Amino acid sequence: QVQLVESGGGLVQAGDSLRLSCAASGQTPTVYTMGWFRQAPGKGREFVAAITWTTGSKYYADSVKGRFTISRDTAKNTVDLQMDNLEPGDTAVYYCALGPSKLTSMRAQYQHWGQGTRVTISS
Repeated sequence: QVQLVESGGGLVQAGDSLRLSCAASGQTPTVYTMGWFRQAPGKGREFVAAITWTTGSKYYADSVKGRFTISRDTAKNTVDLQMDNLEPGDTAVYYCALGPSKLTSMRAQYQHWGQGTRVTISS
């Protein structure tokens, strides 16, 4: 069993920064990918960023490229999402997910999910 717990959400103004963190525990695989997804009100869950646990390879959605940075701490078993220059369009519930060994943006390939943390950006 894998548990994922997100933290760091909140309400900020456009142009501000936030840092989300996801703590993984339980029986995590040896090789896997950690991803961040988000779901805005009335919309589907979309890919934001992903990182492979062993090599640290990264992949970003075009909408956040250059503004968001994903990183991992293998000693603490955490994955962070640094979000800079936030826009009202970034308002969503952000979810951490654990996926396959290969870097992917495909939501269906992520087997484990956290409960989400809400991020609200005011204009």
